[in-house]
This record gives sequence, C-alpha cells and structure tokens, in this order.
Amino acid sequence: MKKILLQLDSDRTASVFDAVTAYDACADILLQYGGVEAAEVRALVYGAMFTRGPSDLKNSAIFVGGTDVAKGEAMLKEVCGCFFGPLRTSVMLDANGCNTTATAAIVKLLSAGDLRGKKAVVLAGTGPVGRRAAALLAKEGADVVVAETLPTETMERAKAACATIEERFGVQVTPAAAADVDATGRVLEGAEAVLCTGAAGLQLISETLWRGHPTLRVLGDVNAVPPAGIEGVKPTWNGKEIDGKLLFGALGIGDLKMRVHRRSIARLFEQSDLVLDAEEIFALAKELSG
Repeated sequence: MKKILLQLDSDRTASVFDAVTAYDACADILLQYGGVEAAEVRALVYGAMFTRGPSDLKNSAIFVGGTDVAKGEAMLKEVCGCFFGPLRTSVMLDANGCNTTATAAIVKLLSAGDLRGKKAVVLAGTGPVGRRAAALLAKEGADVVVAETLPTETMERAKAACATIEERFGVQVTPAAAADVDATGRVLEGAEAVLCTGAAGLQLISETLWRGHPTLRVLGDVNAVPPAGIEGVKPTWNGKEIDGKLLFGALGIGDLKMRVHRRSIARLFEQSDLVLDAEEIFALAKELSG
C-alpha cells in the first residue's frame, strides 16, 4: 500500500521545499493543497481518513505547513478535531519551518553543555522560530530572554511574544528590547548562550561584541542569507571554536534541521496516532544528534 501524505498549506501555492523533503523522506504520493483555511480542513482530512481501514491508516499522514504559523496552528487543531476512535492519521506541524529549525538550533546550543540555570538570549525572538526556540530552552531549564530587535514597538512585541510562549508552553521567559548595538550589549550581559533568529540578511551581533564577550560560550545563527546574523560566523560552521566560544552557522544548524524534518515525516508512517509538534520534534532532534 502506497504512503500518501496530505500537505495542507495556508499559502496560495503549497511549499515546494516541503514537497521535496516529503518525497526524500519516504512519501510515495503527495496530495498538495494551497490556500487552505481552517474551515476547509475537515473535508480534506475526511477524504484521507475514510478511504482506508484503521489497520491501513498508518499509510496515510498529514503535514501542515505554510508561512503563517498561527494559521498552521489553527489547522492542526482542526485536523486533530477530526479524529475519533481508531479513525485517525498521524499529523505534523512545521509551518515556516518553525519546529524543525528551532529544535535543531537548540540541540546544537545544548551540545556545548547544560544551560540549566544559565542565561540564554534569543535575539529577534518574537518570530515563529524564536518563540519555539525560547520555549524549548526554558523547558531545558535555561533563564531565557526573548529580545525584539525592531526599532518600533520593541518591548510591546517582546512582551506579547512572551505571553504567547507562556500560554502555549507553560514556561516563563523574559522580554527585552535590543533595537541597537548598545541595547544588544546590555541584553547579552551575563549570557552564556545566544541564538539569532532574525530575518534574512539582518546582522544582529557584531564580531567585536561576541569575540570580546566575557560570558558567552555558545552562539547560533539560523540566517543563511548574507550578512549573517552574527558577524564573522560562516554558515557552514558547526561548532567551530574561536576564542573559547562554539559557533554554529545556519548551514551547520540546517543539516540537522533537514535530518529532523525527513525523520519526522518518516515517523508519521510508522503509526497512525502521532501528533508531531515542537515537543515531539525536539525529542526526535535529540535522538538524531545523540
């Protein structure tokens, strides 16, 4: 029986990136739907769910994507609400790469050592990857600061992001503003780890700042588009040691992200009752890096 993946994407055109990854993972057939609204999910899920018996439903699975994470979360909720009894398929949420990128980045940071009780900063952390990364760090026991870097409504955005993290993940994180070089330096005071999750081509930390920083020991950047989020860090660096600090570039993190993404898709077809969101995908990332 063929492995069929139903791809639900909130964008008008369903992601080619997610499609290629699905085929590379193990999917035989991909059914792509773009521009999906939450209200349209039930009919699509029923089409996948009622066509195979309970014992065969592990060969059907659902991937929720798109660039809008809030819409993705709403679609995931609708998908899960369709299931009852043995009639269910496994489902994965990775809208905008939020879960696979964040989990890979945090696993890389943790490879440098335990961060429990240590200060960790997520710069430009109010976006989808930053929020999940901050939540996972907090769940690992770190004292997490979520810093917004935009020059307008900086603290308001940071506070709003922290509130959503607390609501979704049940952890406390601290908001901060880092809209300029001096503010960034203040936010990083006493930090042992920093992850940059800013927009493509946005430099957040100067080389002078991180090289001379007295407490930072591990730094990560998920931006692969020049200039790097951390000046002087090459995308391919995968734990390169400089001045006593370990540095991870976007491609160094991205290699694990892709392995996590493919393994997550493969896992969907191992049983019919999996829901893969941030926490479950984080556990997979830990397994793959172990």
